[in-house]
Amino acid sequence: MTVVSIPWLELAIFVPLAGAGLVGRIRDPLAALRWTLAFGAVALGCAVIAWLCFATGVAPDGTSPQDVVPRIFGEQVFSLDVLSAPLVPLVALLHFLTALATARTKMTRFSFTWLLIGWSLRVATFGCTSPETLSVLLSLNVVPPYLELVRRGRPTRVYTLHMGLFLGLLLAGLAASGSLAAVLLMAAVLVRSGTFPAHLWVADLFENASFGTALLFVTPITGMYTAVRLVVPASPPEWILQVIATASLVTAVYAAGMAIVQAETRRVFSYLFLSHASLILVGLELHTAVSLSGALALWASVIVSLGGLGLTLRALEARFGRLSLRSYHGLYAQSPSLAICFLLTGLASVGFPGTIGFIGAEMLVDGAITANPWIGVLVVAASALNGIAIIRTYLMVFGGRRHMSGVATHITLRERIAVLTLATLILVAGLWPQPTVLANHRAAEILLKTWSPSERELHEVTKSVLHSVGGASPPLSNG
Repeated sequence: MTVVSIPWLELAIFVPLAGAGLVGRIRDPLAALRWTLAFGAVALGCAVIAWLCFATGVAPDGTSPQDVVPRIFGEQVFSLDVLSAPLVPLVALLHFLTALATARTKMTRFSFTWLLIGWSLRVATFGCTSPETLSVLLSLNVVPPYLELVRRGRPTRVYTLHMGLFLGLLLAGLAASGSLAAVLLMAAVLVRSGTFPAHLWVADLFENASFGTALLFVTPITGMYTAVRLVVPASPPEWILQVIATASLVTAVYAAGMAIVQAETRRVFSYLFLSHASLILVGLELHTAVSLSGALALWASVIVSLGGLGLTLRALEARFGRLSLRSYHGLYAQSPSLAICFLLTGLASVGFPGTIGFIGAEMLVDGAITANPWIGVLVVAASALNGIAIIRTYLMVFGGRRHMSGVATHITLRERIAVLTLATLILVAGLWPQPTVLANHRAAEILLKTWSPSERELHEVTKSVLHSVGGASPPLSNG
């Protein structure tokens, strides 16, 4: 058996499910964490190997002759392409670091079983290209947060209404045809992405669910993946793309402004996510190679940077409880490592030079200005407001009079590993951006080619076109 013949992607999906079956039987939280990390390390390794096989061209379509799912169902269900290949290991890494950085005080309230189930569902979602299977996975993804809200005895109305609307629109769009299908799917994407006015569920989820569950549910930005797989390939009328771009642009500026005036760190984070997710959708709907390349780069950087920012806030909550921004807390002296991680991940999310988000933000702004100067101005305004919100939150949490506490607040070894991993990714990708830029530009050109109105008849063979690119990188065009 060779490396290529092993179904790495399927293993990355099913290993967490197997782990959930075992961890669910364990009552000791510390033992549950250890088994979660063991299964998670194996699943993360499988996801990384699957990506490497695709990136190096060893397995151009991310599959192998020995894939398990085709032997069971008779068709290819899971595979990697230029879009999903880098996202699968990032989603797996986010789940692994969330489990790794879980503090002892959070273990009794955070379900590792549901973390592993959610892990499997999200990796499967990003490794799926079939519209029917994708719709099933998107439906299953909304279940774990709901069950946690019920288990914690917290309100479920807002979340249920929004996710019910999302699923209704999604299924109706798949059943319809023509422009009606595109409209329904567009509306489903806007609800799932938290686009104004269907944005209330994001802040409500962060308010009532555990920080880890809410973070893992929203940070991969599944709405963007839904748009790429279901809405744009259907070649919708131009006005539908304009509606998505306009709604996303309004949401990006609105959410960034709201993030500045929030009085709690969780609500700040929820609005930062809404703004960044909307900016990525703007880049998608501008439909140019530069803007789409920037959106894809920003998508990956947001998973890393906002994921790291959320884990930092989660670690602070484990020590000091939920933090209000109505007064200064002076926590730098108590937790300097967390302060540095907060600033690094926060600035990376808004495209600070030398970080993972810089190139993506620059390409998105350049593409927006080329398409329409006013769009470029609003994109810059949203990014600037997000930066102000991050600096304000940092000063309120870590600045001011020194906080004195009798509780041990030093960073643990597991948290230190998570912080160093994120810092390495943010800085290495920021200081050596060429590989990601080339990969994102190649992916953008291929996606735009398959979405071109002059080639709508090729929509049925989109997957084969994507899979055919394998490892060789075509030359960049002057556009």
